[in-house]
This record gives sequence, C-alpha cells and structure tokens, in this order.
Amino acid sequence: MTTYIERTTDEAQIRELLADRAAATKERDARRFLASCAPDLVDFSLAPPLQYKGPEALDQQAVEAWYATWDGPIEVTLTQVEITVGGDVAFGHSINRMHGTKTGGSEMELWSRSTVGLRKIDGAWKVTHTHDSVPFLMDGSGLAALDLKP
Repeated sequence: MTTYIERTTDEAQIRELLADRAAATKERDARRFLASCAPDLVDFSLAPPLQYKGPEALDQQAVEAWYATWDGPIEVTLTQVEITVGGDVAFGHSINRMHGTKTGGSEMELWSRSTVGLRKIDGAWKVTHTHDSVPFLMDGSGLAALDLKP
C-alpha cells in the first residue's frame, strides 16, 4: 500500500517529468524528451509525423523531424494536470496548448487532451503509453468543444 507521503512524492515527480517533457519540446531537445520515455513506449497519438504504434518508431530522428515542422519557437503549456498513482504505475491527464510558427510561416495553436501511462523503472518514472486526443487548430471558436478557456 502506498502511503500519503509516497503518493505525494510520486505525484510531484510525475508533474516534474511532464513539465520537463514540455520544456524539452520548447528547447527542441530530442534526447531529453526521449529520456522521459520507457524503452517499451507505445504512442497512440493521432498527429503525424509522430503517428506510431511502438517504440521502434520513436527515436531521435523521428522527434527531430517533428520539431523541424516548426520554424519558430514552440510553446507548450500544460493545464488541468491530474495524476493517479497506484504503486509503481500511474496515469496523468492534462490539457495541452501548443503554440508556435509552422514551417512556411503560419502561426499555429493546437489544443489537445493528453493521457500518459507511467511506470516506475529503477526508481524513476518513465512514460510507457501516450495518447493525445482531439488535436486540431484553434482559432478560438473551437475552445467550447473542449470546454476550455484560453
């Protein structure tokens, strides 16, 4: 049974991990982004070019290719983060806002709901499963569909 202190510590570590993944994207640091992933990561995201079904497809080259689709800075903001911990496994749910300039100069804003599955491996939390749902370009009119406010 997990104690309150252990669960609180685990939740803080997971929040830090998710924030570091967002910062790694902002800084276009593929190695740091991949360091948060378990070796057997499975991603069910819908957004190409990171559309893959197993760990063999997510490597530094794939992450860097995705970063290359953005000319300007990439800002990732996590909001409404919820974490459920049960021993050595956990789930994190967040609403993400990604904002930046795509290749070709168009400014983009993307909102999505994310779910990550995590497992404690050698004392450190690692992402084992990810799923981003409802990814679409926002012009402000679609926020009501996600029940979000900018």
